Amino acid sequence: METQELHRGRLIDHIQLVVADLPASHRFYEAVLKALGIPMGGSADSYFWADELFVSSADSPAALGKLTGRHHLAFQAKDRATVDAFYTAGLAAGGDDNGAPGERPYHPGYYAAFLLDPDGNNIEAVFHGEARRSAPSVHITF
Repeated sequence: METQELHRGRLIDHIQLVVADLPASHRFYEAVLKALGIPMGGSADSYFWADELFVSSADSPAALGKLTGRHHLAFQAKDRATVDAFYTAGLAAGGDDNGAPGERPYHPGYYAAFLLDPDGNNIEAVFHGEARRSAPSVHITF
């Protein structure tokens, strides 16, 4: 499925991870993003993306032959059950535990889970508790 829409208006425009084993990363991200309800585009044989996350192999023209280092990336989850589903799906798809679902001391209501993807990136799903957005995202279709 190809994603043909973007949401702009946040601090980070996009992030690219350059990985050693693209099919393994594809399996991991496909599972955790599905649990979060985030559609994914592209394929495991070239590159794939979800919203502003792009994942490619080192031989991708954009990668210049170099793998990225260890990163921390956090996805917003709509509720605690979605954080739990992210964690379960990620473990089943080859991720390693880096912090089981639970409350964190960062602020009241911060509920998160952490997984290491196949390249050792620290991938988090977080539910910040009941909150109201200050503004909706900018929705761009093409």
